[in-house]
Amino acid sequence: MVNQSKASILLVEDEENLQEALKLNLELEGYEVTCANNGAIALKKVDEEYYDLILLDIMLPQVDGFDVCERIRLKNIDTPVLMLSARSGSADRIAGLRRGADDYLTKPFNLEELLLRVEKLIDKNRKLQEKTTIGDQYEFGGNTIDFKAQTAINKRGELIELSKKEVMLLKLLMEYRNEVVSREKILQAVWGYQVFPTTRTIDNFILNFRKYFEADPREPIHFHSVRGVGYKFSD
Repeated sequence: MVNQSKASILLVEDEENLQEALKLNLELEGYEVTCANNGAIALKKVDEEYYDLILLDIMLPQVDGFDVCERIRLKNIDTPVLMLSARSGSADRIAGLRRGADDYLTKPFNLEELLLRVEKLIDKNRKLQEKTTIGDQYEFGGNTIDFKAQTAINKRGELIELSKKEVMLLKLLMEYRNEVVSREKILQAVWGYQVFPTTRTIDNFILNFRKYFEADPREPIHFHSVRGVGYKFSD
């Protein structure tokens, strides 16, 4: 059994027998599996929950797998996608990869090969998401944050008591400084939610950070909201 610390998989497959067989085998490997039997349901689930991997059939009712994959990527969701197809032609494989799939497997497939590809995609994704952690203190623009003590001293010399969630969010943004961090990544890493609350949850924290650390909260230099994508910290 592969220890994936309960990695979550969205299985999008309309063939009932295959869906049940795949779900059972993935759960035996220690994964949490959510199923969808058409493309529209799959897109809704991706909007509502975080997944470590999407197993995506191409021939689906309502919205096909190619369109599902493309729409997911247009939303800046970088969850790995493994496409499954009964068609073995290279044109479909190329089309799938062009639409944003990470891997492609032709039916009928060897179960052991599928499980190995699933494991490798999840491992690779998790390694990509790991960043070198910063130290116990961080200074920027005359502000000093002490992550261990959960306090900060801003450029005006004011001592700010920070909540645990504020510290976690600050640390995450600073580890990814000058990069946009997606809403999904933040909610998963800081709140640990499987089902996401509204974006307003993070917006309120960003507003607080601007009040604490920006010279002019209305013209932020350090804490940015990137509409429809996520949030970014700049030194």
